[in-house]
Amino acid sequence: MRFRPSVSISFAVALAAAVFIPAAAAGQDDAWQAPRTPDGRPDLQGVWDFRSLTPLERPEALADQDIFTEEEAAQFTEERLAALDKDQPGPDGRIPLSGGYNDFWWDYGRELTDDLRTSLVVDPPDGRIPALTPDGRERADMRRAALGRDAHGPEDRGAFERCILGFNAGPPMNPSAYNNNMQLFQTADHVVILNEMVHDARVVPLDGSDHLPAGVRQWRGDSRGRWEGDTLVVETKNFTDKTSFRGTGPGLHLVERFTRVAEGTLLYEYTVTDPESFERPWSVAVPMRKNDLPVFEYACHEGNYGMLNLMVSARSEDARKAAESGR
Repeated sequence: MRFRPSVSISFAVALAAAVFIPAAAAGQDDAWQAPRTPDGRPDLQGVWDFRSLTPLERPEALADQDIFTEEEAAQFTEERLAALDKDQPGPDGRIPLSGGYNDFWWDYGRELTDDLRTSLVVDPPDGRIPALTPDGRERADMRRAALGRDAHGPEDRGAFERCILGFNAGPPMNPSAYNNNMQLFQTADHVVILNEMVHDARVVPLDGSDHLPAGVRQWRGDSRGRWEGDTLVVETKNFTDKTSFRGTGPGLHLVERFTRVAEGTLLYEYTVTDPESFERPWSVAVPMRKNDLPVFEYACHEGNYGMLNLMVSARSEDARKAAESGR
């Protein structure tokens, strides 16, 4: 069991190109001017909440519909909140504890994006993540097979389960079940992206330095930042083959864009380019809302006996099979 110590209330494009979201859709006020840091850059600092009921991918039933009507949005929100409510009793009248938590601990968000988009994916136009390549499918099958058998060791479990990475912390960041908060710190030559999930931080140089050599691989990749006008652009590569985001491989080339579009809104966009894994690049846009509450430590493994129990159970099963084979 994991512990969540804080509950905060909180079409194909080139790699260097923006995912263009209409200003109104992003919550932008044309008369508003972003505050500036002493070096003249937009001040992006603060805690930003990226919870959202808007699904990452457009539901297949909505086909080519990229925007909900007001009535559809209200119905989708009501149905989605009901489906996510962990305190709903089952057929036997008892309330099941999904994943060990009741509804208090879950924090998916309660609203769609302001523009009522049917998906956070904005490219391809169908709002769906492109199909995996044959290599991508083979890697996905291997991951499923490893997770479906008894663990030979901790390495057989996913990076999220082992508390090495957070399942929504990225990169890239994506709304999920809880701890959907990011704090951004900024100087003239660096930015720091601190995620509430697993309290991990990316320190991103803005000095024009080269990426690490191709042979140096990291859990979160190697990030380098730059300014394009008032938008902070962070480019990340050199991922390890031990991590995967929606099927990505070590060849993932990720471009993230941070643009402050209103006093309380930071528009976060990212483009995934991984020809070895996906049939084409794809892009997502997530409006982040200013959160005046602090970020707390995420104590992912404190008092967590889950991994120990998995290993004890697996070794017990190994011993049983060995005894049976020796008969």
